[in-house]
Amino acid sequence: MGNMRRLTILGSTGSVGVNTLDVIALHPGRFEIVALTARSQTQLLFEQCLKFQPRFAVVLEPSSAEDLRRRVRQAGLSCEVLCGLEALEEVAALPEVDTVMAAIVGIAGLRSTLSAARAGKRVLLANKESLVTAGPLLMDAARSSGAQLLPIDSEHNAIFQALPASYSGHPDVAGVRRILLTASGGPFRLLPLHQLEKVTPEQACAHPNWVMGRKISVDSATMMNKGLEVIEAHWLFNVAPEQIEVVIHPESVIHSLVEYIDGSVIAQLGNPDMRTPIAHALDFPQRIAAGVQFLDLARVGALHFEKPDLQRFPCLHLAYEALAAGGAAPTVLNAANEVAVAHFLSGLLSFSRIPEVIEGVLADTDLGHARDLEEILAADAAARARAERKLARARPFPVSGARRRAARS
Repeated sequence: MGNMRRLTILGSTGSVGVNTLDVIALHPGRFEIVALTARSQTQLLFEQCLKFQPRFAVVLEPSSAEDLRRRVRQAGLSCEVLCGLEALEEVAALPEVDTVMAAIVGIAGLRSTLSAARAGKRVLLANKESLVTAGPLLMDAARSSGAQLLPIDSEHNAIFQALPASYSGHPDVAGVRRILLTASGGPFRLLPLHQLEKVTPEQACAHPNWVMGRKISVDSATMMNKGLEVIEAHWLFNVAPEQIEVVIHPESVIHSLVEYIDGSVIAQLGNPDMRTPIAHALDFPQRIAAGVQFLDLARVGALHFEKPDLQRFPCLHLAYEALAAGGAAPTVLNAANEVAVAHFLSGLLSFSRIPEVIEGVLADTDLGHARDLEEILAADAAARARAERKLARARPFPVSGARRRAARS
């Protein structure tokens, strides 16, 4: 058993944050929670503070901070409640913290993830947008500070496990020919194309294999999630875009594969449960129990694979194009997608128009440089504004009562 790890969990009330705390609870005395952060779920954050006794709790809004301070005071907890984006950066870089779980959804997690990397922490990277929008910046920060980036996405964690332990970002030296990212195909893999127009947020969020948040569930249904993962894999493992292939694997048992020049293909398998990659990274290189159900291959019976249909999943093609274009293109892609998905979840945009909005914003945007954080955030803000204008000009999507109820649920 190694030394006790001291953690900050950025986004502790989200799906990854909750699963991280579930794994940590299995190992009393092995992990100490120094800071927990949430956007607005003060009730759940307070319950987590009661159980894990962090020194700091961070929320974004002053009103939420006041509410949490009152609860903490009444419970007699010695937990300091902080507020705002700067506080997130602060707890990500605390000297006493050695490990940071970066699990804030969206570009909102970029500053704090960068802060952890610049401070030389072990960063458990579940915030995919940090690599998508600021891949060069984040990788440079990690190299300069000696930070260790451990991927939490099941696919990138699988690749990390299937690569040699000595892998140093040189695929040719390691004999790597290709990376194969597996994708479930989401809930609409077999749905007739003409029916995609009518799917509801409720249907899009009903993933067949994984329990995830609403935004990432929609990204899985459009396969934008896989497109973002292609961009992530490029930066994490320093492989060319043409060396990254997506294969649909409906059972979600093989989480990704690495193919070598000698013909070997090494895969990582397991039941679809985020606690496995979380546990792998939490105490790497040692392995700890994750509390998951173990894989029964005889019960699974058969594994299936197919090529993705780009007519059904145009978002995947858009992501490859953005990666090839470089500059601010991945940032613009991500921003336009976040806006389009938010409108879909609100019942204001049809599912099949999500890629149209993204493609339109990419076509109308200067995709030049994104060399530093300010340029990246400026490109993100401009792309969001352009997406909102496009959506405002478009004819409103008729929202039925049932669809509106599904969007609110």
